Amino acid sequence: MLDYPTLKIIWWLLVGVLLVGFAIMDGHDMGVGTLLPFVGQGDDERRVVINTVGPHWDGNQVWFITAGGAIFAAWPLVYATAFSGFYWAMLAVLWALFFRPVGFDYRSKIHHAGWRSTWDWGLFVGGFVPPVIFGVAFGNLLQGVPFGFDDGLVSTYTGSFWQLLNPFALLAGVVSSAMITMHGGAYLAHRTEGAVQARAVKAAVGAALLTVLAFAAAGLWLRFGGIEGYAIRSAIDPGAPPDPLAKTVVRSAEAWWTNYRTQPLLWLLPGLGVGGAVLTAGLVIVRRTLPAFVTSSLALTGIIGTAGAAMFPFVMPSSSQPNASLTVWDSVSSHLTLGLMFWATLIFMPLIVVYTSWAYRVMRGKVTLAHIRANEHTAY
Repeated sequence: MLDYPTLKIIWWLLVGVLLVGFAIMDGHDMGVGTLLPFVGQGDDERRVVINTVGPHWDGNQVWFITAGGAIFAAWPLVYATAFSGFYWAMLAVLWALFFRPVGFDYRSKIHHAGWRSTWDWGLFVGGFVPPVIFGVAFGNLLQGVPFGFDDGLVSTYTGSFWQLLNPFALLAGVVSSAMITMHGGAYLAHRTEGAVQARAVKAAVGAALLTVLAFAAAGLWLRFGGIEGYAIRSAIDPGAPPDPLAKTVVRSAEAWWTNYRTQPLLWLLPGLGVGGAVLTAGLVIVRRTLPAFVTSSLALTGIIGTAGAAMFPFVMPSSSQPNASLTVWDSVSSHLTLGLMFWATLIFMPLIVVYTSWAYRVMRGKVTLAHIRANEHTAY
């Protein structure tokens, strides 16, 4: 079995891969939901939009469920503390997600304009709200979350829901929403044609530009706006049993940039985020839609990776009790648990990739108005 310190790093990387996979796979159908009321003019066009993701959205949820399960099993202290501090935010995500299965299944069951319009906006809520809240959560992680532990490692959250909605966190929410909308627009441009595709192209270009501007603004704010990062100032034993209180943590304005100074190759991540978004805008304009979807996926990878690389080894810093901050080294499960999960992941993750690839290959091609009208009772 792999040694404990190596497994801790591997699971930091695997959780990152699962979050990126969730953003790419479930993100594009959330982006489509966000754009639904705007790129589809009339019932037939909106059914075209819905049918681009209708056969796949529930399969894409596997990435969300797997990422949540991985955090629960690999980082139990992070899971418990996050769901205490972000309880109402996570409930808002779940409430928004309720609109997706019901909307997809029932939206076209009744041929009534008011009924269908209501579910169109429900699908919009289900696509728009979760990315915003996830971005707000990342914004709060970069600033630190007000929680602490007692001697029994029982966590206490001392903040409030409204405290999460601070200006920097809201800007992070804009970054998250914009990049997911860009991704959904690129996917729609690839799967549609005619007027729907033209509107999707405009939406993808606008969202890509907003992504670049908001991402750059967040980086400048983080560097020059007085937001302090976190750094460990005591010796760390990577192989020691988890104990988040057995370290000394300090805050400084330079802390979130330390990894970029010591490992200059990490600058490729923000470069990928900006460059991928710019390329996506250019490619959808010239209707190179499949490469645009790929570059959009790379942009999401770069943006999420930028935050992860800046925070490493921190996972959930504490603003009220810095020494209690949760890191890769002291918030994990046992050596045995990480090892068993690692081998299970090696088996099941490729299976997820294979069946997802097969499903997309089988149901590839354009969704057209003619197809929708010819399949009135079978399409979404």
